[in-house]
Amino acid sequence: MAKPERERAGRGGDRRRREQAGRRAETAAALWLQLKGYRILDRRARMPACEIDLVARKGKFVVFVEVKSRRSHAQALEAVTPQLRQRLEEAANQWVSRRRGLREALWRFDVVLLAPGRLPKHMRDAWRAEK
Repeated sequence: MAKPERERAGRGGDRRRREQAGRRAETAAALWLQLKGYRILDRRARMPACEIDLVARKGKFVVFVEVKSRRSHAQALEAVTPQLRQRLEEAANQWVSRRRGLREALWRFDVVLLAPGRLPKHMRDAWRAEK
């Protein structure tokens, strides 16, 4: 039996709202990083391993940034799981391998946490890649 039209539309609407909220969070994080002197190289970089929210450059570093928005910074940080970190490391390797000029650059993983009514929290060098 088919689901009622409103129920199907509701799920799609939730997905669209989450997608829009994610884009707003990424835009806010990008602006925050730019204010701190970072240059945004890529947004929503889709790699086979996963999507990288932001790729930025500051000085000698290429920075792969995961953006998380939740009700609190603590909840946002909890969403950066070991599995997500591993997929981001794979995606970062894929991203760098496609850019000849950046293959020798130093790189790191940062996290920007967002919560309503709070300034963004930028965690530099949030974890080290497993070699």
